[in-house]
Amino acid sequence: MTDTAIDSSNDSDGDHREGVIRRILARIDTTNAVILPLLALFGALVIGVFVIALSDVDKLRAGDVEGILTTIKDAYLALPNGAFNGWRAINETIVATTPLLLAGLAVAITFRAGLFNIGGTGQMLMGGMGAIYVGFSMDGPGFIQIPLGVLAGMVMGMAWGIIPGLLKARAGVHEVIATIMLNFIAGSLVLWLLKTDMFGREGRNDPISKLVTPEGQLPRLFGFLDRPELRAHIGFLIALSAAAFFWWLLERTTLGFEIRAQGANSHAARYAGMKPGRLIITSFAIAGGFAGLAGASEVLGTQGRATQGFAGDIGFDAIAVALLGRSTPTGTVLAAFLFGALQAGGQKMQVTTGVPIDLVLILRALIVLFIAAPLLMKAIFRFSSEAADSGPSFGGWGA
Repeated sequence: MTDTAIDSSNDSDGDHREGVIRRILARIDTTNAVILPLLALFGALVIGVFVIALSDVDKLRAGDVEGILTTIKDAYLALPNGAFNGWRAINETIVATTPLLLAGLAVAITFRAGLFNIGGTGQMLMGGMGAIYVGFSMDGPGFIQIPLGVLAGMVMGMAWGIIPGLLKARAGVHEVIATIMLNFIAGSLVLWLLKTDMFGREGRNDPISKLVTPEGQLPRLFGFLDRPELRAHIGFLIALSAAAFFWWLLERTTLGFEIRAQGANSHAARYAGMKPGRLIITSFAIAGGFAGLAGASEVLGTQGRATQGFAGDIGFDAIAVALLGRSTPTGTVLAAFLFGALQAGGQKMQVTTGVPIDLVLILRALIVLFIAAPLLMKAIFRFSSEAADSGPSFGGWGA
């Protein structure tokens, strides 16, 4: 066989392999709530390799390539070890996942309605205050006190969530402005409440609430192991039940269909006889209920008391969870679990390898960036235009 024939054969084989790869990529459903996050995670981990390498200044200056590669390997091995290797690791993953999932559902339901809920923090705070009052003001029995505390958290969150819904539906106030302002109001209100005799702990001048009574604490998931350090509680089961309810609401009820129609095209929904104002208020009420449950799970389960900042950044992290999960029940569960695992694994990574936990924040940011930038995904993974252009959208944004 001549050299020309061999070259032609090689080119043909190369073209064939490239054609096969293109056909495989074209078949990938980038709208799938599982596949797209996995691709985004893969892309973030690849970029994370360079972040770790560039952050190890001493080894870079010394030209220690082998040492840099070892650090990268140890860091990435520490992430799954810290998240899943043993009861303690699994416990910390569940603890981190629980509020993220509930708050993520609070954002996802408004996304499906074409709205943007940035008020998860305020709704969590108010839900937590409702739950903590029941938690310390009663002393059992637990089978009554615990459901009452959880219910109080949900109701208080719903009440706080209705406010931006009413402002949007009745006065045309943009939900982003309303929810952001209500976050500040909720934070100040919680600070004031924690300094009152009703909520404040006796003998303490700092803003901290009374402790939840033993009968009011959420039961531990791993109580059968008799290990007090395992903090995971049944709030995780409540979160999974909330996700199941979210699926049932969207897929099996008329209200869920109307919410999805409102989010897809508010003008068409109005033309079909739906009432956008009612749907806006209802969506925010449900969102507030989810976020209120997140606050209740924190104060009744994880922390056992309330402080001014017990919600932390969960309300804002929930936006990334809902965006990564594409506002679907399954996707939101997986996204919350992924973020919870990264948070738990990041602590182990920092302790064992010295790589700062900030790497986890970078990975999370990159994941969301890939999800929110379909053209970037197309350029990296060479998807077809039709597949890449099917990124998340928020119908009604700015309306």
